[in-house]
Amino acid sequence: MQVFSIIIAALLSENYVLVKFLGICPFLGVSKRINAALGMGFAVTFVMTLASLMCWCVYQLLILLNLAYMQTVAFILVIASIVQLVEMFLRKKVPGLYNALGVYLPLITTNCAVLAVVLVNAQKNYSLLLSLINGCASGLGFLLAIVLFASLREQVDRADTPDCFKGAPISLVAAGLLAMAFMGFSGMRF
Repeated sequence: MQVFSIIIAALLSENYVLVKFLGICPFLGVSKRINAALGMGFAVTFVMTLASLMCWCVYQLLILLNLAYMQTVAFILVIASIVQLVEMFLRKKVPGLYNALGVYLPLITTNCAVLAVVLVNAQKNYSLLLSLINGCASGLGFLLAIVLFASLREQVDRADTPDCFKGAPISLVAAGLLAMAFMGFSGMRF
């Protein structure tokens, strides 16, 4: 039941982007087209999952060494290393996606949603398995949010909107409406 609760919370009721409003920079920047949004969503999911695994191990080591107060610095270093590996892989193997993500790919390093996931894992003292589940489900929640928003933006771009709302203003209105819809899930408790 705890696993199901973590998954539902990460996807819907505590979605890092649409409920907690973390990780907004790539959410707004890469959501113009669904293909780019899918690529960013999968990259963030991979980084969150791998960061959850690596940071759990680092945190256990920090506890053994009585250095738990250094967790944030250690987690940022681990996340930065993982993002560099992802960036090198995409540059070499998937150059089209690498170019589509542009500057937002290295920004995963400073994506506060990624850091928030590993900090929540440490704060709630999750086991390795629960940390992995939380990291993966949170990444899938990011993927869900960015793909939904990208599909909304593609529809809004084709719509007849007043000139004063074209571009960023209508995108922000759409993001706000999507966030309000996800806030409706906040009453879900397991």
